[in-house]
Amino acid sequence: MAKPPVQDDQFRRQFEALLALPDADPQAALLKDLLGSALRLNESRLDMLDFKILHRSLREMRYAFRAFQPYRDRRKVAIFGSARMPADNPVYDLARRFARLVAERGYMVITGAGEGIMRAANEGAGRANSFGVNILLPFEQEPNAAIADDPKLIHFKYFFTRKLFFARESHASVAFPGGFGTHDEVFEILTLLQTGKNNPHPVVLVDLPGGGYWKRWERFVREDMLALNLISPEDLGLFRIVDSAEAAVAEIDGFYRNYHSSRFVKARLVLRLRHPLTPVQVDDLNLRFAHLCPDGKIEQRPALPEEADEPELLALPRLVVPYHRRSAGGLRQLIDVVNALAV
Repeated sequence: MAKPPVQDDQFRRQFEALLALPDADPQAALLKDLLGSALRLNESRLDMLDFKILHRSLREMRYAFRAFQPYRDRRKVAIFGSARMPADNPVYDLARRFARLVAERGYMVITGAGEGIMRAANEGAGRANSFGVNILLPFEQEPNAAIADDPKLIHFKYFFTRKLFFARESHASVAFPGGFGTHDEVFEILTLLQTGKNNPHPVVLVDLPGGGYWKRWERFVREDMLALNLISPEDLGLFRIVDSAEAAVAEIDGFYRNYHSSRFVKARLVLRLRHPLTPVQVDDLNLRFAHLCPDGKIEQRPALPEEADEPELLALPRLVVPYHRRSAGGLRQLIDVVNALAV
């Protein structure tokens, strides 16, 4: 009898090792379920193109998660802007200056790895502080020289997997003037924040002093969206427009002055803080933001038992908010107030 191919034998050993893992291991349970989904694909007999999309997407995500994992302890800023912005345009220098300043504050940057604003940001932050998430296009999108051949340069075939990592890995989003792609990213991020599909984080739109690019965009949002009740007045608080690199950095730093991070534990939103609040301050928050939690009140308390899977954060004080999940703008206002309180 012919021996099975080496690859088949290796797969069999990996399969048996996975099945031997205890069900109490949450990652093992998910891996088994993932493998089961893959096996059921054989029963579905999808079109070949469907198989290729599934296969390529999973490969891209696996590689990207591995690339980002060693840097999860550092906050990152996603930077968007035109790939066609020439280096002699003052906006190019503005983006480069912002990236340099934000890297000096300890942040890393994530760009689309192309030319224009993306290259300016990678130059400003430097290779050690830069990620590039490049999209494979038939034109215009070779990696820029500031990030080319870096291990933190990741290539994506599909926009949806690329967008996942902009949203998943960033702690702030900053946009400079750009075209369709820039607006696509800005509205994507705002939509994720508005619908609660991404954790709260600052969105900063940057232009030159006296520039009207984002002011005209804001006028459209106010006069053609808000005026027709297509968005809520509170949604205007999900972004800030500034006219200097320093102001953009200050906006991001201010957002994380006391607010650290958040997660949902069942129906409760847990806001992790750097510094505890006083009982009087918590009482004031309950008066000012009662509309966000009609079924309870904001409480300051230690970590919840369900947060034991993040041991590095257990020592942080918490605000536990029975948040109704319907006012992202109001939640941003709550975080702004918490950051403004004396600590």
